[in-house]
Amino acid sequence: MAEIEREAMEYDVVIVGAGPAGLSAAIRLKQLDADLNVVVLEKGSEVGAHILSGAVLDPCGLDALIPDWKEKGAPLTVPVKEDNFYMLGEAGQIRIPNFPMPPLMNNHGNYIVSMGNVCRWMAEQAEELGVEIFPGMACSELVYGDNGEVKGVVAGVFGLEQDGSYGPNTEPGMELHGKYVFLSEGVRGSLAKEVIAKYDLQAGKEPQKFGVGMKEIWEVDPAKHKEGTVTHTMGWPLGSNAGGGSFIYHLDNNQVYVGFVVHLNYKNPHLFPYMEFQRFKHHPVVADLLKGGKRVAYGARAITEGGYQSMPKMVAPGVALLGCSVGMVNVPRIKGNHNAMLSGKAAAEAAHDAIKAERSGDELSDYEVEVRTGPIGSDLKKVRNVKPIWSKWGLTASLMLGGLDMWTNTFGFSLFGTVSHGKNDADSTGKAADYQPIDYPKPDGVLSFDRLTNVSFAATNHEESQPCHLRLADPNIPVNVNLPQFDEPAQRYCPAGVYEVVEKDGKPDFVVNFQNCVHCKTCDIKDPSQNITWVTPQGGDGPNYPNM
Repeated sequence: MAEIEREAMEYDVVIVGAGPAGLSAAIRLKQLDADLNVVVLEKGSEVGAHILSGAVLDPCGLDALIPDWKEKGAPLTVPVKEDNFYMLGEAGQIRIPNFPMPPLMNNHGNYIVSMGNVCRWMAEQAEELGVEIFPGMACSELVYGDNGEVKGVVAGVFGLEQDGSYGPNTEPGMELHGKYVFLSEGVRGSLAKEVIAKYDLQAGKEPQKFGVGMKEIWEVDPAKHKEGTVTHTMGWPLGSNAGGGSFIYHLDNNQVYVGFVVHLNYKNPHLFPYMEFQRFKHHPVVADLLKGGKRVAYGARAITEGGYQSMPKMVAPGVALLGCSVGMVNVPRIKGNHNAMLSGKAAAEAAHDAIKAERSGDELSDYEVEVRTGPIGSDLKKVRNVKPIWSKWGLTASLMLGGLDMWTNTFGFSLFGTVSHGKNDADSTGKAADYQPIDYPKPDGVLSFDRLTNVSFAATNHEESQPCHLRLADPNIPVNVNLPQFDEPAQRYCPAGVYEVVEKDGKPDFVVNFQNCVHCKTCDIKDPSQNITWVTPQGGDGPNYPNM
């Protein structure tokens, strides 16, 4: 809105997002030159508030960034002691032995962590170096220069009218300009999405692929707790309906992360990812662990799964995409935080060299080269075929052929070349008439819970008077297109119960309960008509994950 007057602040580098990628970039910039002016803008109410990742962390990224992290008190205190892989049936399980696994699947030397706490610690390290970090500052717009380059962002807009217009109580925010802007918003960030489209950064690449990851933190019976144990499962309850699986990580204090991932390229629009997760907890191997315990937190987040062949071009004039804004998750390892850290480090080094050479607003091509040819590219290239093989030929083929491909890639070659992904996840959705509805058991309130009850454990909050941040390109599509053709899958793919179809005046009506949103962005990805766009709400809104 050109008529809005805002104050502007000048920095060397403006970083959007205080996740592992953005904080790594900030730290590295100040390590290289203490005089650089660096700012990190975080939309969460505090650093870590929007980090949903009870994770197994490969410390290689932290080793490269802060070699003395142990001495500095990094919250990596639970080393992995035991790895378990299970194939589940409805009533039993088969243990997959560890010895046939490729070396990259070994979790020896990794740590079970709260990435929220890791990011809080990283923010402390950054601030000690002189980085300015502003939480509760959502970045709602990009600022472009005279030559079409990205030169900054608009942050801190509050008090918009419900229709999105500026009213008498609106705070217009301010512009923060930088020689370079780093976007480390996480998966499907609204600014990164705009940059990718504006500069056609996905051209010549495979479509990005995604999963939806849901997670609960449980406090379990101390007699059942095994600190340092990592368990992954595949198979039931998803079967042939969808790709995905689970993770169960025993951290300290008798707490366990229980997570479930559903690949979003599933065809049956009747599939209900959240209820698949709830049903999973009734499997004997999981139920026995959780009985007598209590769930203390819940959250959900989309996960990038396209891998090496889906990474867009990462740079455009004045801007670089970091971490999950690019898509750097190693799918079979279920790990991406180490690559996010390495990407932040690489972007910082490229920006430092450019600024030292008195450049600004151009493309940081050295960053792109380092990502694709360095440790990140090496990590992702080895596993690039696992996800498309799984999607095209199923779980068994993925275990056998994908495993073989990972082994051969360990030695520098692949029998399959690079397998394509094909359709994006929205286009993968089939017509409702072609698939049978799925009957899901009702949650029992002990092991399984309804969505709205669980959402209360995400501590999500949105000011009701603000504009809805889930925008419909055409408000008629949900009822006129998605409902008759796809049984409006938004009712089911959203893990927070945001979308409902209700009867109003004898006709179906589509309702958006945006106050429930946990910012997973699944709707932006999976809607078969691509009618929903997630944009950042005002700063501080959304989930407030205490230890996730």
